[in-house]
Amino acid sequence: MADIGFIGLGVMGKPMAAHLQRGGHRLFFYARHDAPAEILAAGGIACASAREVAARSETIILMLPNTPDVQSVALGPEGVAAALGSGKLLIDMSSISPGATREIARRVTALGAEYLDAPVSGGEAGAKAGTLTIMVGGTGQSFARALPLLQLMGKNITLIGEHGAGQTAKVANQIIVALTIAAVAEALVFASKAGVDPAKVRSALLGGFASSRILEVHGERMLKRQFAPGFRIGLHRKDLALALEGANELGVPLPQTAQCQQLFNALIAAEEGALDHSALVHAYERLAGHELS
Repeated sequence: MADIGFIGLGVMGKPMAAHLQRGGHRLFFYARHDAPAEILAAGGIACASAREVAARSETIILMLPNTPDVQSVALGPEGVAAALGSGKLLIDMSSISPGATREIARRVTALGAEYLDAPVSGGEAGAKAGTLTIMVGGTGQSFARALPLLQLMGKNITLIGEHGAGQTAKVANQIIVALTIAAVAEALVFASKAGVDPAKVRSALLGGFASSRILEVHGERMLKRQFAPGFRIGLHRKDLALALEGANELGVPLPQTAQCQQLFNALIAAEEGALDHSALVHAYERLAGHELS
């Protein structure tokens, strides 16, 4: 049994932490809001600050919404870094800026601790099932140390490269996911406005070269109008902002990513940022003046 710290018990973090508990580990956590009853019932120990979590844990895991959140929790006055030192391992499983990640890693390792960036893909369903894809940046030694814990939360776990490489891979993942959701929405709205049953079109396409997990899962969400968030539009917009920021630094054009970002902006302006990202179909429906039917 290891003493594991966990900060960020939200939609994704709570089931991830629960898997660690079921794996036999003792969990220390810090929550700004009410502590999840199921985490407490399984023996979770609430702490008064991120610093206390780090002081009482061998490995500390962060699962937070955005770059400023991670910077504050990791490096703030009562943050994790205040209690880090030799023998400690900090794993950030949030999706944040690769550049900020490299700076956090530099400051953490300067304290003698180890650091991994390990963002995930798979949404709430993958978090609950323990089947997340985990993209890791850091040293092979730290990766080997963390792997038994990561295997409790995910299935496809890859060491991509040095610090920041995991976050770069996650940004690439989010580009592909956003553009594929857009393609599915565009195709289904096109078929429906042409007078063809979009459900039958989707069924046919699932047996051909256009088949994808997104056509399967998010296409069904679009047709059934099921937009309770597995991954919110607001968070996906944040990830595309990271992609465009990195592209500007590198001089890499991302024209389709920029277009998807504008569509997400339109949905947020319509107060739909809390919906699942499959609700991107709403933007296409409004442009076409036609709702899937």
